[in-house]
Formats: sequence, structure tokens, C-alpha cells
Amino acid sequence: MNIFLDELRLLLDTAGVLSGKDTAAYCLDQRRRYQGAALAVARPRNTAEVAAVIKLCAQHGVAIVPQGGNTSLCGAATPDASGKALVLSTERMNRVLKVDSDNNTIIVEAGAILADVQAAARAANRLFPADWAAAGSCRMGGALATNAGGVNVLRYGNMRELTLGLEVVLPNGEVLDGLRGLRKDNTGYDLKQLFIGSEGTLGVITRAVLRLYPLPTAHATALVGLDHPAAAVELLRGIQAAVGDRVTSFELISKPCFELLAKQYPSLPHPFKPLPEWAVLLELSDGGSSEVLSDQLAQVLLTLGCENSLLAQNSKQAKDFWQLREHIPEAQRREGVSIKHDISVPVGSIPDFLTECGQALAAVLSDAAIIAFGHLGDGNLHYNVFRTDKTAAIYSDEPMVNDIVYACVAKHNGSISAEHGIGQLKRQHLAKYRNPLELALMKSIKQSFDSAGIMNPGKVLLD
Repeated sequence: MNIFLDELRLLLDTAGVLSGKDTAAYCLDQRRRYQGAALAVARPRNTAEVAAVIKLCAQHGVAIVPQGGNTSLCGAATPDASGKALVLSTERMNRVLKVDSDNNTIIVEAGAILADVQAAARAANRLFPADWAAAGSCRMGGALATNAGGVNVLRYGNMRELTLGLEVVLPNGEVLDGLRGLRKDNTGYDLKQLFIGSEGTLGVITRAVLRLYPLPTAHATALVGLDHPAAAVELLRGIQAAVGDRVTSFELISKPCFELLAKQYPSLPHPFKPLPEWAVLLELSDGGSSEVLSDQLAQVLLTLGCENSLLAQNSKQAKDFWQLREHIPEAQRREGVSIKHDISVPVGSIPDFLTECGQALAAVLSDAAIIAFGHLGDGNLHYNVFRTDKTAAIYSDEPMVNDIVYACVAKHNGSISAEHGIGQLKRQHLAKYRNPLELALMKSIKQSFDSAGIMNPGKVLLD
């Protein structure tokens, strides 16, 4: 390993290799659940340096853990405790390289921060629509590697739908150049799709061509109080029938979420008095005037009989509404440890899922408290379970809780991972919730790309 490290230092500049205590921040995941150790941290500045590092790792049989902003929620970017893996951080590859307004595309390096990509698009009067709470710290390589979602998937899709081309360094150090900004390219297999969502197990994404859209000039935002989730599904269909794809976001929030926000963030605006059992935070966007669009939304809500509706009167009030939604994850962290689930089911099945899963958990855990919220518009819920004891001791109940939740998900033909990925957290569940042929094909692909098994070992697939 000393020979390997000496050769690594020759490949990169003095800031390109971290060792010892300087690696600590790269070895702990965002949720502070997984603590690993690294042989070193490599911080290349460009694709050529990434390729050189990976070739060196292949020669020495050193495992590689790709890492962007270290915001993974499933431990996908955390090394194991052996201290034998190299963390390859793309944080210095952080440039927005080109905005093509004619082609509505943007080329970015893997280490570009999402908020910077959004700002570069906005400066060109364009929209890059991917958006989630970690926009100020997550990096595009990680977003691509996990096929991240967010609040605008309903209209624009996940990262998979927002990607036209990729550049990837393969496990042998070869560079796969697919940086084509084409919407039509039927020249064989669409190889980029293998890397999107692969969580660094097949190669390291270094650059990407992403889709841009016309920048909306009109926005209308509302909070709508409802009695039950079925009413939220009816509201979604009613609004879509009235305004079509101008529905950009449609977020479901339960009463316990509002109660938790009031406890942990009393200074935030809390517009509902009394609190409804459920609420929807929705946003429309389009060209034209916000005043006209807001008037149209108000009329639609009136027609649909949504009496408990709060329509944002200006951009500040709209931001206040979104602050509530965006603070839910942090409010949970402040409250203590919970058992988290990122699941999806068909939109029409969400009401039954919530009822059935809640009843099944209550039957075995009398103190279970459910924090349910998320992207109802695309069927993705964050379904988290607190107990009276809000310490890590709750993880002793995690296998039982997971079995209950995932059984309900499977009953409704859903997915145990909607937008956070598999990482370390869920890989043991794949054998149960993906069929044997799917798993065999996934393992075959992994073997084809990474026969030595050096790319992010211990993630996604069981050995």
C-alpha cells in the first residue's frame, strides 16, 4: 500500500491526496449511520486524472469508493471499516462547462454543485429543473449515480430523464465518451442508462450533458388542507385535468409533520389553524404572468371544492410554504433517530398503502409514530417511523419494521427505493423484491464492467 500511495501522489498535485485524519469527513455518511475508514482520499481535477487514478487502482487491486457531495442517504458513498479502499472525490471537478441555449443543454463536471448548475441555467434564461433540499451541497455525479428525484419529477422527471449524454471512466481506466446532446440517437444500446442509478458500481461519471427548459415566468403556489390522502389524489387529477402539465410539484404532508415542524422550528410561519389531517403543497409554473396563473389556480381550487386552501399572495409567501416542506427532514433529525423508508407505489394506491401500513405497524408497535410526506404526484413517499425511544436503539426493530413496510409496498406493486438508491442500507432486500432473473442480469452487467470487483464494493448487490 505504501508503494500505491507513493505512485498516487505522483499522479496528483499536493492537494490531490489526503490521508490520516484529513480523510475523516469523507468516511462518515450524512445520516451518521455508517462510519468507515479510507486508505486515502484522491481528489482529481479532471477526467485524465480520474482515469490515471483508476488505472493505478486496477493495477494494485485497490477498491474505489466514488464520492461527490457525500449526501448519500443509504451509505452508498461511505467506505467500509477495513481502511483498504480509496475514496475518489470529484469535489474539485466542479465546473459548469457550457450552456447551449439553442440546444437547451448544459455540460457540467461531476463535482458541480446542483445550485450552481441551476444558477448557470437561470443566467441564460433557462431552467434546470432538478431540485431537492441538498441543492447547495450535492454534486451532479452523485445525483446521476443515484438517479436522484426531488420535487419537480412530476413534470420533468428524475435525473435519468434529464440526461442526454455522459462521460464515464470505466474500472480499467478507459474513458467512455458519450457527451452527445442529442434527443434522438438510435445507434444501438443506450449505454449511459447503465451508469445512471448504478451508484458508482460500474464506473465513475466525470461529465454530463443535461437538459434545460424555458425559464418559467409565472408561478402559483398553494397549501390545501384535506381530510384524507384519497382527497389529495382526487385533487391532483382535478388540477391536472384543468391545467395540464403546468402542475410542477405536488407534495403530500401529514399532520404529524406540521406538529414536528412547530416543535422544532417554532419561528417558521405556520399558516394552518387548526391543523388539517393532511395537506398538499402544490405549484404551477408557466410562461406569462404569476397573477394570471394564481387567479386560475384559485378558480380551479374553488371549482374543486377545496375550502381550506391558502394561496400564496407573493413570492415571499410561496417561499414560506416551501420552507415548511424543506425543513421536514431536518426537523426529524433534531427530533431523534427514526427508521426511514423511501418508497413508491402507484399514485392511486397511496391512500390504501398509508392505511394498511399504519394499521400493520400499530398492531406490533403501540408507540409507533409515522412521519409520512413526499412527492404524491409521482407516487414517492418518505415514510418514517419514530418510537418513544428516539435513540439508535430503535434500529433493533428495523428488520421487523422494514418487513412490514416493504410487504405493503410489494402488495401494491411498488418499489422499496424510489429516489435515494440502495447503497449499503437496502442491498440485502433486493433478493426478495427483485426477481431472480433481474438480479442475475444485474450481476452479469457488474461482472462485465468490473470483473475485479474494485468499483464501490459492498454497495447495491450482495457478493
